[in-house]
Amino acid sequence: MEPEEGEDRTPLLKEPQPDTVPACCSARYNLALLACFGFFLLYALRVNLSVALVDMVEPNTSLAKNVTSNVCPEHSSTINVHRNTTGVKYSWDADTQGWILGSFFYGYIITQIPGGYLASKIGGKLLLGFGIFGTSVFTLLTPLAANLGVGYLIAVRALEGLGEGVTFPAMHSMWSSWAPPLERSKLLSISYAGAQLGTVVSLPLSGLICYYMNWVYVFYIFGALGVLWWFFWMFLVSDTPETHRSISHAEREYILSSLKDQLSTQKSVPWRPMLESLPLWAIVVAHFSYNWTFYTLLTLLPTYMKEILRFDAQENGFLSALPYFGCWLCIILSGQIADYLREKQNFSTVCVRKCFTLIGMIGPAVFLVAAGFTGCNYALAVAFVTISTTLGGFCTSGYSINHLDIAPSYAGILLGITNSFATIPGMVGPVIAKNLTQNNTVGEWQMVFYIAASINLFGAIFFALFASGEVQDWAVSGYHLHRN
Repeated sequence: MEPEEGEDRTPLLKEPQPDTVPACCSARYNLALLACFGFFLLYALRVNLSVALVDMVEPNTSLAKNVTSNVCPEHSSTINVHRNTTGVKYSWDADTQGWILGSFFYGYIITQIPGGYLASKIGGKLLLGFGIFGTSVFTLLTPLAANLGVGYLIAVRALEGLGEGVTFPAMHSMWSSWAPPLERSKLLSISYAGAQLGTVVSLPLSGLICYYMNWVYVFYIFGALGVLWWFFWMFLVSDTPETHRSISHAEREYILSSLKDQLSTQKSVPWRPMLESLPLWAIVVAHFSYNWTFYTLLTLLPTYMKEILRFDAQENGFLSALPYFGCWLCIILSGQIADYLREKQNFSTVCVRKCFTLIGMIGPAVFLVAAGFTGCNYALAVAFVTISTTLGGFCTSGYSINHLDIAPSYAGILLGITNSFATIPGMVGPVIAKNLTQNNTVGEWQMVFYIAASINLFGAIFFALFASGEVQDWAVSGYHLHRN
């Protein structure tokens, strides 16, 4: 790979770069795969409640009567299998359910910035490891909390949020030491794609566990897997290439030399210039906008499938997972394409980030609005929601890793800042959507989709106008910028 001196390129190496460092079985790709499993479990732990909740609530209190049931016929093709009905049922109204689903984010928002700051001080390994470990333990306690009362359940979900809040900033902080600039999109897309895969597997699996066993096992099974993952993470991973036990000398040198012009040695965090940086606020707006759509669908898609499209719980789990399977595929592919365009085609970093963000936000907005106009055409509704969520996968190689482009040394802190704002949609989006869909009419759901699409569109335009692909002046030692 020859270092190109082009406009707005990510700084490359001054001396020839060792091309012989293979990706297969390398320490950096092993880290990406183990992180992928970690985020897989993290999202499984996060979304299992939205499926289990359908089973935890007494049918007459789950939601207001579905007005559209007169319009759309029952759409269940599954053979009636004996269903397990031993699970305890609770009489929680729609408002209470909205608070239970939203409570996770009240904990999640608190630990974002502290998580990024702590990761820069103590390293991301312990923070990410104990974040997932803590979330797993509180997941195991969920059935007990539900029995004790709704207040306890909300508290346990908020504590799960506290644990998960540190994970993304911790991972970003680790990648600032591990990811060579021209492999960023690939490595980060592999590790974060686990989140979508966790959604894909846990939605239908939670549905099946509820159907054949009992909703409590949804929490016991995923919680136990999280604890098991923690042992592997603590044993196999290290914070930096320098401290890794089994990394090859060639790979260590390759990673360190590729990052030497990008990292800051100053101990203090330049908070003021950081918060005055317009490229950072471009990421904040894009992240907020994307998450509004993502969280609204994540928490309410099972409800939409059940109340409007009228699929039963079993079909519901599989169909609710389909959009996230598309998104997972898109994240993996777009990561490869993004780095190919930067490395082989000499596209500037900022061009790739902006293009991928525009595709990943405008595409979903268009298809989400279209989904609201499909009437009782089940296949078309599912197809449009799936295409909408799939295209969102492009954002992972867009705004989502732009933190590492503009300030690698402070990537964890930057992600903490942007994810704090981006958690607000998780707290208010489902509550607003639940209130807008009191009667569960198609018209009410169209309004939910309109709002999400409008916010997405605004975020995409703002990012396209103000984003950057260069390491910022304040992010390198002595404000020295290695101009590309």
